[in-house]
Amino acid sequence: MTLSLPLVTGTALLDSLNPCAISVLLLTIGFLLSINSARKHILTVGGLYIFGIYLTYISIGIGILSALVFFGIPHIMSKIGATILIIFGFLNLGEAFIPNFPVRLVIPRFIKPQIAKLIYQASYISAFILGILVGLFEFPCTGGPYLLILSLLHDKSTVIEGTFYLIYYNFLFVSPLIVLLIFTTGPKVMSKFDSWRKSKSKLISVFYALTTIILGIVIFFL
Repeated sequence: MTLSLPLVTGTALLDSLNPCAISVLLLTIGFLLSINSARKHILTVGGLYIFGIYLTYISIGIGILSALVFFGIPHIMSKIGATILIIFGFLNLGEAFIPNFPVRLVIPRFIKPQIAKLIYQASYISAFILGILVGLFEFPCTGGPYLLILSLLHDKSTVIEGTFYLIYYNFLFVSPLIVLLIFTTGPKVMSKFDSWRKSKSKLISVFYALTTIILGIVIFFL
């Protein structure tokens, strides 16, 4: 199987459905609206937050891909990546249907006070640092599809080619955040979207989990 642009595109958009980064962005926008910040300030703070996530994911991806190549990992990583994705999907299903499911693919509790502090600072520097922190600590949330793409890049491309794929993948990954930032800087729009997101959160989680399982199975047997 060759690594195709549609596969990278679809996996990136699937990964972007994960609620971790979206929730923090909405909290940030909501706080800025509550203190009557200008739209320009909200867009700048939100943009720096998204840019922090983007740079963090690019760095993680290049680091993992370079390590796989440097240590001469055998070219069976696509199978391992597909297996991880299937496990990841079942863990998400467990979270959706079992109230006290022991494994939670969420941002760890210990980092949440630091995230809240950065949100309330609402400065440009704090927004960028917030993006980096969320990018680092949400990786358990979103890492399944990303690890799959990294494993495919290791098996099917060079590091240089893989880097260009990662730039593209991660742009698609943050693109819903960009759209969300642009269209939810009004309190009424944000309130309606947040209510819709909360009411459909279980449905989105189940769809996300089932799609990752199917994608993992398909890639494993190709």
